Amino acid sequence: MKIALPSPASPLKIGTRGSPLALAQAYETRHRLGAAFDLPEDAFEIVVISTTGDNRAMIEADRPLKEIGNKGLFTKEIEEAMLRGDIDIAVHSTKDMPVEQPAGLVLDTFLPREDVRDAFISPGHSAIRDLPLGAVVGTSSLRRKAQLLNRRPDLKVVEFRGNVQTRLRKLSEGVAECTFLAMAGIRRLNMAEVPATAISPDDMLPAIAQGAIGIERRMDDTRAAEMLTAIHHGETGQRLAAERALLAALDGSCETPIAGLAELDGTTLRLRGEVLRPDGSEAITLDRSGDVADGPALGTEMARELLAQAGPGFFDWRG
Repeated sequence: MKIALPSPASPLKIGTRGSPLALAQAYETRHRLGAAFDLPEDAFEIVVISTTGDNRAMIEADRPLKEIGNKGLFTKEIEEAMLRGDIDIAVHSTKDMPVEQPAGLVLDTFLPREDVRDAFISPGHSAIRDLPLGAVVGTSSLRRKAQLLNRRPDLKVVEFRGNVQTRLRKLSEGVAECTFLAMAGIRRLNMAEVPATAISPDDMLPAIAQGAIGIERRMDDTRAAEMLTAIHHGETGQRLAAERALLAALDGSCETPIAGLAELDGTTLRLRGEVLRPDGSEAITLDRSGDVADGPALGTEMARELLAQAGPGFFDWRG
C-alpha cells in the first residue's frame, strides 16, 4: 500500500528540544527525509518542546541530573506529545535515551553516526595531562567525572550543566579551567572556533551511543515507519544494538558511570565497555569481538562479565 506523503498543507511534525544542537539534529532529519522523498522543506514542521532538563533555573544552579530525574529529563514531555498525536516523530541524541521506550513508542531509526569522541575544551590547555595540580574541571557527566578522577585523582570536578553555548560561557567566566563536550555536537554546530581537542577512545571511552541521532515514532504509525526506513543507517543501528544491550544489562540510568563503544570491521564487531566507581577509585574495562549479527548478545555477555569482575560491593554507593 502506498503511503500518503506529507505536504505543506499537511506536514509531518518533527518534535525536538529547542537547544541549537537539538535543532541542528532536527534540521538534518528534515533534510534527509526531504531528499529521500523529494519533498519541499515546508512539508515538515519543526515543533519545539521544552523538557524538564531544559529548565533554565536548574541549569544555572548546576543541579546534578540524578537529583532531578536522570535520562527521562530530556524525553518525557516530547514522548507525551507524540503519544497525544501532537507530533509524528521525535529527534533525540541517542545517548540521552533510556534503553526502554514508553508503551506504544519505538526507537529504531538512526542517522549516520558522527564523531564518537569526547572533546577537551580549554582556552589555556590542550589536554588533561597539561592541567595543573588540583585544577578545577567542569562536567555534569558522571562518566567523565569518574574517568577523569581515575586518571587524575588530584583534579577538582564541579557540576557544569547546560547546552554547548551555556557551558562555553561558564568556561569563559572562569568557573572551571576546562570542560568537555562531544565532538559530534561541535561538528554539527560548525563551531570550528571552539578550542577543542579530540580525545582518543583509548584514553576516554565515550558514552553509549555518543554521536548518534535517534528518531522515535509511534509503534502503530505505518507512514512514519516507512518513511524512516528510507533514512535509517544500518551500520549505526548495528553498533548501537550492541552498545545499548550492554547498557541495558548493566544499569541504563544516569546513576552509574558507564562507557561503551562498538566499531565495525567488515562483519566483525568490536565492543569495548567500562564501568567505574563515581570517585574514580576503580575502573573495570573489557574488550571483545564477534560477528556483527551477535552484537546484542555480545553486549549482554560483556555486561555479565563486567558485573562479575566488579563483585557484589561495586555498586553499593547507589543505595
